[in-house]
Amino acid sequence: MSRTGNQLARLESEEVARGVRLLLVRPLLTATLDHDGFDLIRRRREPIVKWFDYYCGWRVHVEPRAGYARLFKTTQRPDRTRPAFDRRRYILLCLVCAELLTTPTMTLDELTTRTKHAATDGVQFDPARRSDRNAFNDVLTFLEEHGAVETDEQVRADPTLITRLLAAPAPPSTVDTVGDLTRETRYDNAHRSLWQRHSVMRRLIDDPVVYKEDLNASQLAFLASPTGRKVVQTGVGLAGCTLEERAEGFLVVDADAIATDTRFPDDDNNAKVAALLLLDRLAQGPATTEELVEETRELLTKFRTWANAYQSDGGAGRLTADGLELLEMFGLARTKNGTVHRLPAAARYAVEELND
Repeated sequence: MSRTGNQLARLESEEVARGVRLLLVRPLLTATLDHDGFDLIRRRREPIVKWFDYYCGWRVHVEPRAGYARLFKTTQRPDRTRPAFDRRRYILLCLVCAELLTTPTMTLDELTTRTKHAATDGVQFDPARRSDRNAFNDVLTFLEEHGAVETDEQVRADPTLITRLLAAPAPPSTVDTVGDLTRETRYDNAHRSLWQRHSVMRRLIDDPVVYKEDLNASQLAFLASPTGRKVVQTGVGLAGCTLEERAEGFLVVDADAIATDTRFPDDDNNAKVAALLLLDRLAQGPATTEELVEETRELLTKFRTWANAYQSDGGAGRLTADGLELLEMFGLARTKNGTVHRLPAAARYAVEELND
């Protein structure tokens, strides 16, 4: 291959890798919100679609004229630790979307009124209540951030994008359980290796860290085989990431942080600062949640101008809970029977002594 050919091939591989990571961090990507990103995915859609289908079993739909790309991420392990909303807001989201699918353009007052009338007895919506107004605004903000709605003097919805928000394999109204909702029939009669490849790559791509103890025997056998290991390494490399392996598990690193939807550590977030400090305490050994709350209380007392939202009564408990939730989300700690244990991936982090 000529030098020019090598350069073009390298450029294509770099753009495909970037496109994969752009969709991982924003599964519904529109030209309005990210023109350059969408243009890249549009140009490289064939290899990007093939990467997701082969390595993860996920479908990618690109609509050049409509100006959007949608990655349908499905999983048999729904992540309940990071919901977009609480139950009330999810219900309001469904009601608002139903009204906008019927009438894509209306005034904000009209949408508010129609949502109020559509609410059932079990979930009432009263715009006169501040909490309900806040929930309603959160729903509209969510739809705007995903490019499904534009709001100024009127609310203008894109019905196609609203229907693309749902990624479940089965319509929710046709099933009774979460298991039925996430069931993928493609694996019923497929060779075991297909499920192994997809399930392992989904874990590696989606989870901050994957511990071997959390994988089943079939997945571990796939990772231990030369063929499985090569598939994983090749797939991770084509996505522009690197695979780190330790005795306890695996970690996929995106050095450019393109596919990173949330960062840790983060000095701008009080809960993340507290989580890092709690991690330092856990390096000394397991601790009960009560012991960690006391550590946090001492921290708040020492730095009275820090974390103002947690300086009130009960703040130490809330800050500890928020910090522990982050540690568990990032795979750095785990709580069992009231005792918090530091996990191996936490060795990547260290804490410097704070000074006044």
